Amino acid sequence: MSGKVAARLEELGIDLPTPAAPVASYVPFVKTGNLVIVSGQVTMDSGELRFVGKLGDDMSLEEGYEAARLCAVNLLAQLRVACDGDLDRVKRVVRLGGFVNCTDDFTDHPKVINGASDLMAQVFGDEIGAHARAAVGASSLPLGVATEVEGMFEIN
Repeated sequence: MSGKVAARLEELGIDLPTPAAPVASYVPFVKTGNLVIVSGQVTMDSGELRFVGKLGDDMSLEEGYEAARLCAVNLLAQLRVACDGDLDRVKRVVRLGGFVNCTDDFTDHPKVINGASDLMAQVFGDEIGAHARAAVGASSLPLGVATEVEGMFEIN
């Protein structure tokens, strides 16, 4: 992978992993027209789950932020495949949907999912990386992970 986005990832010290295969009945991404919709990505890192836990209970806000950032790295790995290896094809990060495994009284969902949003701005720049977003709480997430993030991207 070469190009502006690849250089930016290298500057940030991010080596995109080989994307994880789906664990249920879905595909990792769908391309329709000039959009790529990437299925929810969890906190998988080198084949191991990280950030397993619940915000407001056994996980700090800072750990939640890092969990969402890791989900975003995995989104980018799937997106790279959808873009045939060329992330410079991304015209816009359209939307992110973030899910936070949390206690009933936890209310800082947006601060957690900022981990994913901030990474998109760092990788693509403010103009391309700015996006619409949802950040919601859930009583549980797959495999007990702290966060899951999905995304929609416009590509050339």
